[in-house]
Amino acid sequence: MAQSVGIKDVARAAGVSVGTVSNVINRPESVASETRARVLSAIDRLGYVRSESARQLRAGRSRIMGLLVLDMGNPFFVDVARGAERAARDAGLGVMVCNSAQNSAEEADYLSLFAEQRVRGVLLTPADATGRNIAAFRRHGIPFVLVDRVAEGATECSVSVDDVAGGALAVRHLVDAGHRSIAYVSGPPGLNQVRDRRTGALNALAEAGLGPDALRELPTERLDVAAGRDAGARLLGLADRPTAVFCANDLLALGVLQALYAAGVTVPDDLAIVGYDDIEFAAAAAVPLTSVRQPAVTMGALAAELLLEETEYEAGERTGPGAHEHRRVVLQPELVVRRSSLAAR
Repeated sequence: MAQSVGIKDVARAAGVSVGTVSNVINRPESVASETRARVLSAIDRLGYVRSESARQLRAGRSRIMGLLVLDMGNPFFVDVARGAERAARDAGLGVMVCNSAQNSAEEADYLSLFAEQRVRGVLLTPADATGRNIAAFRRHGIPFVLVDRVAEGATECSVSVDDVAGGALAVRHLVDAGHRSIAYVSGPPGLNQVRDRRTGALNALAEAGLGPDALRELPTERLDVAAGRDAGARLLGLADRPTAVFCANDLLALGVLQALYAAGVTVPDDLAIVGYDDIEFAAAAAVPLTSVRQPAVTMGALAAELLLEETEYEAGERTGPGAHEHRRVVLQPELVVRRSSLAAR
């Protein structure tokens, strides 16, 4: 196995001191051009790469931001990651993306890993409904921002979408199309997003003079296509089947659509569908899917910017009036209407 090249090897090859090599790497303007060229030539010839982890330990400042999401198989979170990565890159940082898979134990493991790696800060979409993982992580003193979740206290920032408004948009659209019995494929009940979207759906029904019994909930253990197919099979088995279905995300909606298609049920004539997130696949489905759009890229970018602001104030890298104040940023959703919900009742 080849040995790694160290700074002493570079100094020896260039005929300079270790301090001079360090200056070329960290403060090149302080070194004479001829000496700098000789050191850079040695670095290139030897293939030297500086140890970023060692530099971080000396400086006490990481150039890595952690991002922990519920499901990287969901294109919504891919877009969140893209927005966060863009903002981090503009600040000269990288992003370590991890996937809790909607599992609180895996979430706890990744939060411990972030603490061990001394990341600059963390962007987190919580999987643990009890809040214990967040409470344990808070003891490390590492700043974090909640993504796709509203912060309940004043100890951290959050960036989210108004899911109550989003649920209302979806069901109001279905009610306006003449539907009076609607299924809600809801996902894990412990997730705030699932509960908020149901609250919005019930609000829209109440506005139309309909009671909560007009919404038939079909919970699922996960928020993926397979869970949607299972919910679609259960929906088809109902004796008094609703005429429309609202799904807590687009992956569930695509799974429901697959189950209906396999059973010969026509969408939207026999049953209308509305999803949530407006992922890229929604418009490309066999029946283009009506969906509540979340500005996922914007959400990720704003969360990263809030985290950067907090860490820069803490390190004294950013100055100005006052200090960082924790903020709750709530973005507004938008209904994107496509063919899956357009049949008149």
